[in-house]
Formats: sequence, structure tokens, C-alpha cells
Amino acid sequence: MSVTERYKDAWESFWENAPDEPGGVFWDAEPALTAALHVALFEPRLAAPGLPVVDLGCGNGTQTRFLADRYRKVVGVDLSAAAVDRARAADRAEQAEYRRIDGTDNNQVGMLHAELGDVNVYMRGVLHQSDPADRQRLVDAVGALVGERGRGFVVELSERARPILQGLAQSPAGPPPKLAPVFAHGIAPGEVSDAAVPEYVAAAGLDVLASGELPLTTTERAADGAWLELPSTWLVVGRRA
Repeated sequence: MSVTERYKDAWESFWENAPDEPGGVFWDAEPALTAALHVALFEPRLAAPGLPVVDLGCGNGTQTRFLADRYRKVVGVDLSAAAVDRARAADRAEQAEYRRIDGTDNNQVGMLHAELGDVNVYMRGVLHQSDPADRQRLVDAVGALVGERGRGFVVELSERARPILQGLAQSPAGPPPKLAPVFAHGIAPGEVSDAAVPEYVAAAGLDVLASGELPLTTTERAADGAWLELPSTWLVVGRRA
């Protein structure tokens, strides 16, 4: 079974029309404010640091390139062909590889694992912007990719982010310019519950090895001029030795 068509079409349309400039996408903050903070939590908990890294839901590859500065082999994968094209075009040094892969398609995920073997997976903010029917399959993909030796680092907006996003969307002036396209393309962020994520992990045959909270920085400014941050939770998942 593959991803729902509505979800696929929404993301293809979003990336086809997204701005090209750095920081033009709502969640596409500088890696120093995003992936760097996550790596500091993830890296000490890796059982096999030398494994390839898969950035699952890589978008335009901003975080993928940061990961490629740290790990010997990094592959960014995304459902959207337009996103993958952008990621390749932005990676002039060819630091990473990029593939169009549907993370809910068992065959595609299985082929990637057959090629790379066990990997470490970075997945930031994918579940909360997915259709409910796709979420378990996406976590199943993490389980398939990490195998026995890998670890997954999963970051999702917490439930406390939803009223913040709703408030922005319902502002009398309309949603902020970088958030408006998300809603316009039929994407509804912040739609996964805190309790659901560890349930998906358990159903995928994985254990939560560590977890915590960390603000997720966006590219929008708050009223005081600071970067808008949204509450998020992080989990390190894998199979216990």
C-alpha cells in the first residue's frame, strides 16, 4: 500500500510552488537551530555511528546537507519529486544522495534497506503533517530501515503546538506569509497526539530508548522579533540489544 493520493498531491504541489530562497519555507530553519540540536541528542545514543544516515522526509535538503557534513554517507528521501529536485539542485557539492521514495510503500522501503543495510534515520516533523492513515506505515518504515543495529531520531510537534498554529491561521490579518501556503495546499500541521507517537513506535516493533522536549524553530518571527518556536517532542528509537 502506498501513501494516500491527497497527501501525495498536496506535497507535490507545495514543493512545486515553494519559494527558492533560503528560509522561505516555514519549517526550513538554519541547521544550527534545528538538526544541530537534534544531532547533539541523537549521536551519543547511536549504537553504530558508522552506519549510513537516511533523512526521511528531507524536503529541499537543508538539514540533509548538514548531516552530510558529519556522516560518511547520507541519503535524503522524500515523497515529492519536486522536493528531491530542489534538494539535488541546492547540493552543488553533491554531499548527499537524494531519492524519491514513498515511505509508506513497503517495497520501496525494502529496496532501500536491501541496498544500504541497516541505517540511522532522521525524521523531523513528518508524522504531524501526514494523513492519519499514513502515520503508522511511516514509523514502520523507520523500523524497517534501522533494522537491528540502527537508531531512529523522530521529532514531532507536541499537542501544545496546535493551538499556536491555529491562532496564527485564524489571525485577523491571516496566517503569516510562510505558514499560509501550508494551509493553502491542504496540509494540516500539528495533527498528531503526543500519546500516539510512542504507540506507533511500539507497533513498529521498536523501543523508545530516550525522549524529551525541545522547541522547534521556524523561519517566522514572533511579535517580539525572535524566531517563532513551536513545542516539540523527540524520541530515539531502536531495538534493544
